Amino acid sequence: MSIWFVPRDAAARSVGADQIAEALEAQGLEVVRTGSRGLLWLEPLVERADSRDGVRVGWGNVRASDVTACLPEESDESYLGEVEQLDYLACQDRWIYQRVGVIDPVDPADFIAHGGLSGLRRALDMSPDAVVDEVFESGLRGRGGAGFPTGIKWRTVAQQNPAVHAGDPADAPRHKYICVNADEGDSGTFADRMLMEGDPFCLLEGMAIAAHAVGADLGIVYLRSEYPAAIAVLTEAIIKARELGWLGQGILGSDCNFDVTIRVGAGSYVCGEETAMLESLEGRRGMVRAKPPLPAIEGLFGTPTVINNVLTIASVPSILARGAEAYAALGEERSRGTQVFQLAGNIARGGIVEVAFGISARELVLELGQGTRSGRPLRAVQIGGPLGAYLPADALNIPMAYESLAAAGAMLGHGGLVVFDDTVDMAEQARFAMEFCVEESCGKCTPCRIGAVRGVEVIDDLLASDDPAASERLLRDLCDVMTQGSLCAMGGLTPQPVLSALDQFPEDFRVGGGVQSPATRGVSHEQAN
Repeated sequence: MSIWFVPRDAAARSVGADQIAEALEAQGLEVVRTGSRGLLWLEPLVERADSRDGVRVGWGNVRASDVTACLPEESDESYLGEVEQLDYLACQDRWIYQRVGVIDPVDPADFIAHGGLSGLRRALDMSPDAVVDEVFESGLRGRGGAGFPTGIKWRTVAQQNPAVHAGDPADAPRHKYICVNADEGDSGTFADRMLMEGDPFCLLEGMAIAAHAVGADLGIVYLRSEYPAAIAVLTEAIIKARELGWLGQGILGSDCNFDVTIRVGAGSYVCGEETAMLESLEGRRGMVRAKPPLPAIEGLFGTPTVINNVLTIASVPSILARGAEAYAALGEERSRGTQVFQLAGNIARGGIVEVAFGISARELVLELGQGTRSGRPLRAVQIGGPLGAYLPADALNIPMAYESLAAAGAMLGHGGLVVFDDTVDMAEQARFAMEFCVEESCGKCTPCRIGAVRGVEVIDDLLASDDPAASERLLRDLCDVMTQGSLCAMGGLTPQPVLSALDQFPEDFRVGGGVQSPATRGVSHEQAN
């Protein structure tokens, strides 16, 4: 008897996946709820196989009415054939997402059957220092945007002794923490959510490995309240992991004692910054701390703390299972391993793509993403979230890696790419960047708090002026002050989208006859190729 696989990912559920599962179950069919494969333009993507590990064939954009009797015949346009052979999936090299869309995310047996715990078992057989060395040698860097070497951060925490605070009783517990920042707030990013909904045990396994490596005993996942499905799935996974001895006292029979809890944030964008997250976790308003001290030395409640984002920690189990050398062989320069790219905005085939660093933005947007959803010429791609630079359509040959993007005045960020066609007003996008900073600034430093307000005003003056040169000079000067003087990346990076829009699309800022019409500007799919 065939087994049917229907995603329980929030994106698939939003377009009717639950109703499809119910329709299949009503016919007495066995249904396994999985995460999403990441081909979001095909959701709900329904698959069928003769067994859990059998070859799966699929149908895209299925509706509940399609399965009241049976799915369409294989000649139907919704039939996709063997799912793993689809071009979008076949080109990927999945280290983080190897099980997402394949397994039932809260079935421990399914997790183990597909390689789960292999990394943790190997790590527990190694000394903590050897685990840190393995992560360092892999070249893994933080996937939250800053790109700091993970092994160096872990080694720093491992070398610390938990602080003893004045007034504490002599027998007060001393902790080290593993804090995972899952406050995924960048526009066009959803990889953290999909991982937590599709393979939560992977995240817990990575946290346990980190705990063994640095001597931590407590872990916290800081998860935004806008992700109720992720909260529910991760909560269920934590309960089952405790029951099975994957968390708690003596993990897998070792001397590693480590437990994980979830803390739900209220949705402040600035809490994506590590010290603002710590302030929130300690019960205060999420405001950025001055550094030093670094969180690795004095972090949560003044104790040594590893802070990594979801994709960083989720990379660790595969690195330990397959070896640092295999991971380091992927990528280019100091951008090693794989990155989960997220394709969003006005794009024909949106979703996630996990490949080695070095793939070009052109390949991601025009080949895998198939250009704009509207069919109009591509004009710009914003990389790295709302604080990322805009690249024009004729500059997409740039490799997606930390060094090459930095050299081009851009940044990788969390790996999100947001696509715009030729109807976009880039002056409005620049204004939005300043408005976003006004709304989301924690208010601690003047360049960010006041600079963004003035930035909106100056852009308005520039667009209303018959002689915008003076306003442009003032805007550039203001951006320089924000870049150089802001306490964190909120204010420091807000000028990046503003200046890139101004530099790459100056015609949108000119008054009078300087602005091109949507029909004449931009680069077509054919021209870009």
